[in-house]
Amino acid sequence: MPGPVPLPPSATVDDDAPSSLEVSGPAHLLRVTLLMAGSCLPILGAVLIAPVLPKMQDHFASVPGAKALVPLALTVPALALALLAPFAGVVVDRVGRKRLLIVATLLYAVFGTAPLWLESLGGIIASRALVGITEAAIMTCCTTLIGDYYSGRRRVKYLALQTMCASASATAFFVIGGAAGSAGWRVPFWVYAVSLALAPLMAAALPNPAARPTAGIGIAAGTEAHRPFPWRQLGGICALTFFGAMVFYTVPVEMAYLLDDLGVENSGVIGLSTAIASAATVGGAVTFARLGRSPDPMLPAVLTVCAAGFGLMFLAGSAPLLVVGAVVNCVGTGMLLPALLTSAMSRLDFEDRGRGTGLWMAAFFGGEFICPLVLLAGESAVGSLAGAVGLLGLATAFVAIGLRAGQPT
Repeated sequence: MPGPVPLPPSATVDDDAPSSLEVSGPAHLLRVTLLMAGSCLPILGAVLIAPVLPKMQDHFASVPGAKALVPLALTVPALALALLAPFAGVVVDRVGRKRLLIVATLLYAVFGTAPLWLESLGGIIASRALVGITEAAIMTCCTTLIGDYYSGRRRVKYLALQTMCASASATAFFVIGGAAGSAGWRVPFWVYAVSLALAPLMAAALPNPAARPTAGIGIAAGTEAHRPFPWRQLGGICALTFFGAMVFYTVPVEMAYLLDDLGVENSGVIGLSTAIASAATVGGAVTFARLGRSPDPMLPAVLTVCAAGFGLMFLAGSAPLLVVGAVVNCVGTGMLLPALLTSAMSRLDFEDRGRGTGLWMAAFFGGEFICPLVLLAGESAVGSLAGAVGLLGLATAFVAIGLRAGQPT
């Protein structure tokens, strides 16, 4: 497990900077809706098939290594996203956010529905990797555009809203995935076609952003070509984000297996139970947005809440107590994600925002990918998945203590 990571100087929440875009009215509402919908697509990829993983594993039981390979069908998009998000960020800064977003949204539907017709587990995993490539572009573009269109407290508001919408959609996707999975493990893959409806609207409604003065890292006029990228300022927050992603995705990825270990086998019940826990993430994001505070000082307390939830999950001897622990954990993760993202975005100017966002996405989704592998190793070491979750909770508590000790008094 990663050790405590010192953060850069605390990010501040500045007053709103002037923007040429309208921040009210139908055009604004449509713009925000499309950015939030686009941000939900990678979440769909991450959680939709989680409730049917046990059924999928039964289907491919004769395939060597299926116990490790089937979970990869859920998380391999995160690996592709993690590896390619920095490159997507470079492309975003060079060729434009909007153009890349539209193309990636169309391809998302093509690759996302491919498992409906593929017969081999290897082919399905390959198609899932291609989904991850499109997710890298979509998530980087949507988050970068939020940073381009808005600043200050309004940016904090919409980054928190991004987490809220993603978490709410995760709740819906768990229910949809569980219900659709009752008709067969392939059925949930039809949902990926929804992106075909988004691409034309994005082309018509999203404006191309222009650089404008920011309250972040200032540069003198005429020095853009010689301005170094803020590696040091992003390094600490990206390292913490890598670990935070493992904390964030433990419940979505492992809840079905934890419930299965407790004797819950119905995919609909698994989907609903996971959705209840995931809904708590929305509450955490709402709390973060309403507090309106600088994110860095909040991180130790947020991670402590996450660790407490893991502790309850470790001790749970019944499904209801497991769900309670997951809810506590998800309240913390709902605050954790916007805190990490707001902290990173506050350190980036327009010219670096795509690249910086891509690096942050790489850290986050890299942590998502490694999450089930770390827990699988922990399960082998201690003998149970619940025990592995307990170890992660202990590591989370140590990180929280380390961050608190490193903050100025």
